[in-house]
Amino acid sequence: MIIQPKIRGFICTTAHPDGCAANVREQIAYVKARPPLANPPKKVLVIGASTGYGLASRIVPAFGGGAATVGVFFEKPGEENRTGSAGWYNSVAFEEAAGEAGLYARSFNGDAFSSEMKRQVIDAIKADLGQVDCVIYSLASPRRTDPDTGEVYKSVLKPIGAPYSQKNVNTDKAEVNSVTIEPANDDEIAQTVKVMGGEDWELWLGALADAGALAEGATTVAYSYIGPDLTWKIYTEGTIGMAKKHLEESAARLNAKFGAGTAHVSVNKALVTQASSAIPVVPLYISLLYRVMKEKGTHEGCIEQIARLFADHLAVPGGPSQLDEKDRIRIDDWEMEDDIQAAVADLWAKVDTENLRQISDFDGYQREFLRLFGFGLEGVNYEAEADPVRGLPSA
Repeated sequence: MIIQPKIRGFICTTAHPDGCAANVREQIAYVKARPPLANPPKKVLVIGASTGYGLASRIVPAFGGGAATVGVFFEKPGEENRTGSAGWYNSVAFEEAAGEAGLYARSFNGDAFSSEMKRQVIDAIKADLGQVDCVIYSLASPRRTDPDTGEVYKSVLKPIGAPYSQKNVNTDKAEVNSVTIEPANDDEIAQTVKVMGGEDWELWLGALADAGALAEGATTVAYSYIGPDLTWKIYTEGTIGMAKKHLEESAARLNAKFGAGTAHVSVNKALVTQASSAIPVVPLYISLLYRVMKEKGTHEGCIEQIARLFADHLAVPGGPSQLDEKDRIRIDDWEMEDDIQAAVADLWAKVDTENLRQISDFDGYQREFLRLFGFGLEGVNYEAEADPVRGLPSA
């Protein structure tokens, strides 16, 4: 079939297998062109491994340090007349490249929150690798089923305490408008923490340790975001922020249980991902941020961010040495520089529908969004027939 993008809101309902493969190969090439990691982990488990930061977190230790990797995700395989999800094709491409390089790679597709998935993954680790020495937690799910009670929790993107009004961009129409979001109630806050907090991260580490599948001195990292003042009401001070606060508390509990320096929260840069595209206000901020950082020459995508995370923090003797006042790794440091944020704030006050494409990098935002689904990659013939059915080599 000939596969073209079909966009509905902040979702693209199609994905191109060859384009996704090209995107993965580009990221692998970037990592291989860098100096090898100095002290890389050798056996890495990535929970949420198929897109964005999670995919990059699998590519970097594998192709920058020769690590064996296990990936967990929940993605849709392709069918004869329907494309699979981008994450499925990304994972197929990663495994194929790992196999060509002689690297161990095994993937598990299913509910990472479930006890059954934890059991399957841990059994495979014990059988194939013995133990893992690094666990990356990068899940971004809108809902979670409690493995003990069966109760389904749903996350919301809402402010807390009062309605929030701010500029926004309608990405379908390229229109700058205003959005008002009503505040979350206590139940919505609690459910968001259940989904996006650190409870499942702690369950994974506990299950690995109880099974003897967590190496002594292993490290684990979960990803977070803080952002500028203008997004705080919807993010840092909103329901997601409460979940990220719980994530930091989980890191503290893991360090108390397994030893100081075991668990870290890494605060990452705002990027075009499937998760960030769904957050009101953030796409407009990213469009302005990209323009400013590209002009300064400090713009990074997921693979550049995670390459820096490993090179400067996770793959150095003794572990991360530069932490903020809350013991977090900060690879959003270039985004949060005073001159960057001042320039973004100046543009934010000016941006409207008429000047959107002139004073922001909205065109770049749209290109990056399409690339998430395998569209707009050089060397891919999008007019040619493509087979949507691709299987995981490790299946």
